[in-house]
Amino acid sequence: MKSAHLGCGPRARRHAEAYEFVQRGTIGAICDFNEARLQAFGDDFGIDAAHRYTDVHAMLEAEKPDVLDIVTAPTIRVELMEMAAAHEVPVAIVEKPVAVQGEDYRQIEALNARSKTRFVVNTQLHFHRQNLELKRCVAEGRIGEVRFLEASARSTILDQGVHVLELAHTYNGGAAPTRVFGQVSGAENLTPKTGLPLGIGYQPSPDIAEAAITFENGVQAQLLSGHIAPTVGDHTSIYAHKRLAAYGTHGFVHWTMHGWERFTPEDGYESGTHDYGYEDVRAQAALLDGAFDWAADESKPHPTRLALNLVQFNVILATYASALTAAAIDLPYDPPDGLLEALRAHL
Repeated sequence: MKSAHLGCGPRARRHAEAYEFVQRGTIGAICDFNEARLQAFGDDFGIDAAHRYTDVHAMLEAEKPDVLDIVTAPTIRVELMEMAAAHEVPVAIVEKPVAVQGEDYRQIEALNARSKTRFVVNTQLHFHRQNLELKRCVAEGRIGEVRFLEASARSTILDQGVHVLELAHTYNGGAAPTRVFGQVSGAENLTPKTGLPLGIGYQPSPDIAEAAITFENGVQAQLLSGHIAPTVGDHTSIYAHKRLAAYGTHGFVHWTMHGWERFTPEDGYESGTHDYGYEDVRAQAALLDGAFDWAADESKPHPTRLALNLVQFNVILATYASALTAAAIDLPYDPPDGLLEALRAHL
């Protein structure tokens, strides 16, 4: 099986590096409108010149990939997802965040309902080996009945908060969120910046966001993003402080980018460290293998498929609405047009 890559920037290189560990497929073709970037990527990853394109439609028509890996800014996401669907690509991967506001969220939700193409969102933290182990611990009831989840990231809610929100959702077994009460502050990152690498400048969102989330199984969660979020160790980068903790009636588990800890009645307190870069490339490979599996067999849905991510993104939109109205918002939430503009005016 083979994939095609749309976008050859820095983040796309991280995806390509993971193919050292991918078992189910290979990179068959690449596409970027920037010729120099395209050729450098192709040279570095051994892609034959005949399979390098500056026209994505030409690539999809000629190559017929099993998986399309779309590594571009979220502000142009809808157009590219519609294109993948028009070419009936079996599975397409898109980077997080899947959307930026209510308008594109509704378009993507409608596309997902009608499209033959199945979409995966690239929240690769789901597949970090220690996250998978700690999730198993929670699912097996080793910390008792889950009562509270704590998720935090020191970047914005759209930049890295989406990663830890996905973890909170899956540590809680995918239970549906039913209500959110939120607060936001800071408008610096609400205005998209141009000429920057894929990252915070393309993800307009409040500088700080807090959400108190209730799930259908009664579990409560707190999501913190921005500089109010806890730090982990002495790392200076805001991106080094993502974390998830689950507290149960008999114990707890805690994952960070650099270590983990847990307490269970049978084993007592345990802890350890890990190298984030080493784990992340392997997690990316696992996400890619899952996409190939889903392309081969529709009965094997991907753990970070779009349908689940839309549930998570709906929490973020409801957090914005809650901050604007100073009231709790029931979920699922139908967002109005102009939510970001309203936030800008409010802040």
